Amino acid sequence: MHRTRTLLIALLLALVAGGVATPVVAAPPAGPRHEVGYDRHSLTVDGRRILLWTGEFHYFRLPSPDLWRDVLEKVKAAGFNGVSLYFHWGYHSPKPGVYDFTGVRDVDRLLRMTEELGLYVVARPGPYINAETTGGGLPAWLKQVPGRARSSDPGYTAAYREWLDHLDPIIARHQVTRGGSVIAYNVENEYGANVDPLYMEQLQEKVRADGIDVPVTHNNCCGGDLANWSSGQGAVQIPGVDDYPQSFDCPHPDTTWGPWGAGVTRRLRDDAPVYAAEYQAGAIDLADAGYEKCRQLTGPDYMKVFYKTNVVASGATMFGYYMAYGGTSWGWLPQPNDVYTSYDYGAAITETRGLTTKYDEFKRQGYFATTVAPLTKTDPAAAPVPADPAVHTAARANPDTGTQFVLVGHTDRASAADVTTTLDWSTSDGRYQVPVRVDGRDAKILVAGYDLGGQRLVWSSSEILTHAPIGGRDVAVFHGRDGEDGSTVLRYSSPPTVRVLEGAVRSSFASGDLRLDYRHSGLARVSITGGGRPPLLLLLGTDETAAQFWRVDTGDGTILVRGTELARSARVLGGTVQLRADVAETGDVEVFAPDSARRLAIGGSPVRVGRTPSGSLLGKVTGPHAVVLPALTDWRHRVEAPEAAPGFDDSRWTKAERTTTGSPIKPRTLPVLYSDDYGFHHGNVWYRGHFTPTGSETSLALNAITGKRGVYLVWVNGRYLGSANGGVQADSEPVNPDPGRGDFALPPGLVKPGEPATISVLVENMGHNDDWTADDVRFKQPRGLFGASLAGSGAPISWRVQGAAGGEDLADPVRGPLNTGGLYGERAGWHLPEYADRTWQRADVPSPPGVTWHRTTFRLDLPRGYDVPVVLRFPATARPGQRVLIFLNGWNVGQHLGDQSPQRDYSLPGGVLAEHGTNTLALAVIDTDGTATAPVVSLVAAGVVRGGVPVR
Repeated sequence: MHRTRTLLIALLLALVAGGVATPVVAAPPAGPRHEVGYDRHSLTVDGRRILLWTGEFHYFRLPSPDLWRDVLEKVKAAGFNGVSLYFHWGYHSPKPGVYDFTGVRDVDRLLRMTEELGLYVVARPGPYINAETTGGGLPAWLKQVPGRARSSDPGYTAAYREWLDHLDPIIARHQVTRGGSVIAYNVENEYGANVDPLYMEQLQEKVRADGIDVPVTHNNCCGGDLANWSSGQGAVQIPGVDDYPQSFDCPHPDTTWGPWGAGVTRRLRDDAPVYAAEYQAGAIDLADAGYEKCRQLTGPDYMKVFYKTNVVASGATMFGYYMAYGGTSWGWLPQPNDVYTSYDYGAAITETRGLTTKYDEFKRQGYFATTVAPLTKTDPAAAPVPADPAVHTAARANPDTGTQFVLVGHTDRASAADVTTTLDWSTSDGRYQVPVRVDGRDAKILVAGYDLGGQRLVWSSSEILTHAPIGGRDVAVFHGRDGEDGSTVLRYSSPPTVRVLEGAVRSSFASGDLRLDYRHSGLARVSITGGGRPPLLLLLGTDETAAQFWRVDTGDGTILVRGTELARSARVLGGTVQLRADVAETGDVEVFAPDSARRLAIGGSPVRVGRTPSGSLLGKVTGPHAVVLPALTDWRHRVEAPEAAPGFDDSRWTKAERTTTGSPIKPRTLPVLYSDDYGFHHGNVWYRGHFTPTGSETSLALNAITGKRGVYLVWVNGRYLGSANGGVQADSEPVNPDPGRGDFALPPGLVKPGEPATISVLVENMGHNDDWTADDVRFKQPRGLFGASLAGSGAPISWRVQGAAGGEDLADPVRGPLNTGGLYGERAGWHLPEYADRTWQRADVPSPPGVTWHRTTFRLDLPRGYDVPVVLRFPATARPGQRVLIFLNGWNVGQHLGDQSPQRDYSLPGGVLAEHGTNTLALAVIDTDGTATAPVVSLVAAGVVRGGVPVR
């Protein structure tokens, strides 16, 4: 068994010396120190085996730290015992040497939350993360740093060490080894193409020198001959595998079934656990089908078959499900070619933090995985033989306890047949003929030879949800598909007393075996006493009934809750179960708690309860009342784009006069007009070109690279000449010499020989390309104008460029570098709530091509103690050519792309949204044809529950 040790920092100081950043001073440990180890079976903490079941969460996609707690509590309540966290370099660093870890970037606060909630953390700080975010998480200023990114080149090395100088001390002080939550540290991300082993080696030397002493992992992507870092220079301790078997074929959720493989995680090292580092739990919406289709593509049937197959076939004990909660790529966070504002991802928890049927399936599997301890150490075992070859079985067994785990599914994994058969199963307690049924796309993990608390489970054709000692007895919840027959056999030294408290359950006893037969329907309850074992309450339900249970582990023991929308935490105080829970509707609530508990309070309010024959407390809770949101009225309007006028003063703009660029993609014409070369990295950028006509000019030829879905608009001498689609990328070789081409004819008389003329161009930057292939030609794609010339004339053009106010020196550090671009209204603060718009027009009329702003205010006073996620809804009919930047209280919460994406609802997260106060909504409409009027938008409640978390 390996135990990670902190390397001798003194030997490595030479490797990290000379960085310009000042390291963050580490705080004292959070709690008692622990030792993290591992072997080929699992991670261990102080020698105790851990099955790590984590869901991915991106704090940077939820700009409301109070709501981080809401999501993390929902992740924990789903049965996850850990969370996987990317850290976004570009989100924290607007320029070299400048880093921000405050406000919505306070990752120390985030890690404290995970510790308070008892969640392990797999820290994933890159430096490259991909995550369908701009630049793959690399800061845009890195495009100007010499040397290939994701390599050992000196320029990149100095840059990433500066990042880790700031981040690693925060992560280090939150390690499990120092009493915190971080149990593993993932270096790099899917680093399999154009690799540099020295880089991987130096990266690990750096993090060890920074005090990281938990196991170092990596997530390999795509198999084949790509590097997986399991051996050789740069190898990590625990290499993992990313697997997306359902592909991203969201338009065809009903017919797609495993086109990218069986989804069985490979073992990469014999001395390390099998690690499913990123296992598909949703999908990118590449085809604009909408995320509900992606949720169907990766829905419960897929989860049952692929997840359970992977558990038994691979023996993995480390899992990272991508995503548990997707969130929002607010501002200019999206990578342009694959995603839009919403990053819902079809995840189990929706963008507006709602729970889905996928969440239910995660809970069924997560409770099982983190309850049944023998699953942490298993080897392949002989599987019981089905009588019908249409049914497939596979098995693993714990070598210490003999507990068996048997996967039952279709031999043809794509089959949706209904097959009933028997298994010839040799268990550690005897040989049995076990009836099973596989109906539709389904799979089950059946357990035999398991010491379930004080009980002995011989075998069951039902699946285990969870079990715990509660109130002086074992309480266990088993489940199966509605309408299917089930059987459970328990071992006793003498005939026990069986009382069926509810439901139809038949029992028989022979040769020490108590056999229970039943049909899964509703919830059956069986009390078993005597027989030489502690009392047992066995709850036998359907899959849907099982999902109604919540397991809450407290200092007073485990409590089971049934009937609430969510159970967050609980404690027993003075005979009262104090439960923090969400309630979505009026109905029964049931609590299985210690015998000392006689009363129940939810959210501090008492609930009248009585004792049931099952020994539980049963009461009734009242659901939330309807919440009415205000209509959006009293709009004010203002046309902008003074930059298009010939007399606009651009003398303070940056001169674009560079003749060379660090980008491997060279411009079509000089000077270099790439916006990044002048410090303008995000959002819209304005160009103004000045020339003296010769009289022979016939048209203006432009090239612009914007990323997918981007456009640019052109004026000459104040006259609008039209727009064109921006290019996606150019090449270092002249394969694609004319990206984003637009030819704009000059009307006769528009420019006059010898009289100064002005070109104005508004170019969108939809975000920066990722660097998945570790290829600077991909990552260092330019943004902005790629070429500009006058047809028929050699008149030189002098250019100035203007992007976000301050460029890399942020005018608004609180909202950060990704919040605004270079629109006039953004630079003038029209998006901010404090801006005085009293002189703006009230009447809305069609505006000229360009940019028009619309502002209004609305007041909210949402009910206290409620959680009401609010969205801004656009009409279902998309208007071509209209693009809308949405600012709520100064925060850019998204970009509505009209007919260029399926998104109609935009999340307004609490904290950014003043739930008890006045809010300012500003819409910047970019229109290419001049017929736009104010968008018709409305506020909609995406759900209403009693409960939630307090949001400031």
